Amino acid sequence: MTSRHDADELGFFGDFGGRFMPEALVAALDELTAEWEAAMADPAFIGEFERLLRDYAGTPSKLYHAERLSAQVGARVLLKREDLNHTGAHKIRNVMGQALLTKRMGKTRVIAETGAGQHGVASATAAAYFGLDCTVYMGKVDTERQALNVARMQMLGAEVIAVDAGSATLKDAINEALRDWVASVDHTAYLFGTAAGPHPFPSMVREFCRGIGDESREQCLEQFGRLPDAVAACVGGGSNAIGMFTAFLDDEDVKIYGLEPGGDGVDTDRHAATIWAGESGVLHGARTYVLQDEDGQTIESHSISAGLDYPGVGPQHAHLAKTGRAQYLPVTDTEAMDAMALLARTEGIIPAIESSHALAGALKVIPDLVAEKGPDATIIVNLSGRGDKDMGTAIEWFGLGRSNNEQSNTEENAK
Repeated sequence: MTSRHDADELGFFGDFGGRFMPEALVAALDELTAEWEAAMADPAFIGEFERLLRDYAGTPSKLYHAERLSAQVGARVLLKREDLNHTGAHKIRNVMGQALLTKRMGKTRVIAETGAGQHGVASATAAAYFGLDCTVYMGKVDTERQALNVARMQMLGAEVIAVDAGSATLKDAINEALRDWVASVDHTAYLFGTAAGPHPFPSMVREFCRGIGDESREQCLEQFGRLPDAVAACVGGGSNAIGMFTAFLDDEDVKIYGLEPGGDGVDTDRHAATIWAGESGVLHGARTYVLQDEDGQTIESHSISAGLDYPGVGPQHAHLAKTGRAQYLPVTDTEAMDAMALLARTEGIIPAIESSHALAGALKVIPDLVAEKGPDATIIVNLSGRGDKDMGTAIEWFGLGRSNNEQSNTEENAK
């Protein structure tokens, strides 16, 4: 069944999307599109996908009322606990769908790119489950700040290739994965990690992730007898966000907030707030908003979160921003880390830094939401992943890992 929010037959969401790829991959993308559309119309495929999510991935994830946090901020804050899924993030939904499709297509190898490592771990997990060879491309900078996830991928049997080119982050990992795919497309499937890239990836990733929003909508109605006033999710490429937003696009009274990585601030050159500060361009096979210079060259992005450190964004997000159905706001590194600490100390939940951007953004819009809706204002925040992988960054940022006496002495000596 199609809706007015779907891409057209060429993969465009309004002015954004499409397929801008080398000729060598056109046939592969055509094959993927046809196989995916056939699979989504096949009750046996859908039934197996739903069984895998339920029995293996652990969904539906919980919708949790964070009561202590709610009391502190003056609104009802509901957390969609995707961090409780198998592998600790929403990514497992997407890769189980794409890996199941890979088996259906008779291919024996998968490749993937990853920033924070969550998609890489999920891809390695799915490959192990289905008995597929797996290679994961990861920027060298990200392999260093996400070493734990590199080890997890290797433990699961994946080959992890560190990419030195460019800024050695997610953008460059995608470039190398695409080069691999051109040379190996006859037996290899590319498990794309976000709702970006050429058609059909933005639509396919959205559909495999849409359970996040569908479950949230149903759970909110069951638990509170009403829809939320707003939903919020972080946006790098935008897979978890489009998975949440899709269920609420026709609910005009539900505000939709995408929170972008503002890095050191959008008035500096160190951020990844693509919608806030980018312009229309082509990146990784799709027209979308891109951070670029005056000559149209993609510029390097920055975020404390490896998973959000990307100079582009999924084309449907670009369309939602242009049409005004969703608002996209920047969140700085400092605001995100403050939100991470707040949730840890009020609810005993350590979120991924990506998810901390979503929470920080929610905290910024709550005062206006309460002014409009009253003290029962309700917002769902998608906790897309757990923070274990980010403890190295947290240790450095907060000065953790020393006794309180040692910390006090250091601060005293610094005076």
